[in-house]
Amino acid sequence: MDDIKTHADIEKMVNLFYAKVMQDDLLSPFFKNLNFEKHLPKMIDFWAFVLLDEVGYSTNVTEKHLQMALKKEHFTQWLNLFNETINQNWKGEKATLAKERAYLIGWTIESKMVK
Repeated sequence: MDDIKTHADIEKMVNLFYAKVMQDDLLSPFFKNLNFEKHLPKMIDFWAFVLLDEVGYSTNVTEKHLQMALKKEHFTQWLNLFNETINQNWKGEKATLAKERAYLIGWTIESKMVK
């Protein structure tokens, strides 16, 4: 398996991940009314910024999620699906970094939410 190296890899990662999310009974309700034409490019820009240092993402990812009724099990499942997506498709430094950053993002958002 190759590492995550290109913008095309990021696009594939985001699309594969959200395909899993949309089939997941726990997470899909949060996304069923989301406009994916607008959301996916933002997520691609976000991960391209995080993993490839590409310019283009400017939204506060934490703030966007604080209004959602997320619980610990949602964060756990989100991370499980994310890691599964990475592990099935990539291996290397950027793949490891993606999983580390996903963990930190989930932890940060979860820690700021009212339990």
